[in-house]
Amino acid sequence: VAPTTPICEVPSSAMTGTVVELSCKETEGSPPSEYQWYKNGVALREKTGTGGARAANVTYTMNKKSGTLLFNTVAKNDTGEYFCEASNGIGLPQKCSVKRMQV
Repeated sequence: VAPTTPICEVPSSAMTGTVVELSCKETEGSPPSEYQWYKNGVALREKTGTGGARAANVTYTMNKKSGTLLFNTVAKNDTGEYFCEASNGIGLPQKCSVKRMQV
């Protein structure tokens, strides 16, 4: 079954240095969808391990299975327009509407 349009939860504003979680979910897709987050139209990379993420100045953890995008300490440069895409290999990937997060 192809995925339906996912529901995205993106806070409209966040305080610098706080923990912020963005979530993305759709329930119709079978097999279950994987989720990809985008910021300002650019796909966010999934980070593995801890050493590389710090060096690359990355403040988030993206979980493709659960659809969460977690910022441990959100920074001003995390401000932007976010959306996520659900895909399971059947039909076209579905995107939620773009939401702006101001830090």
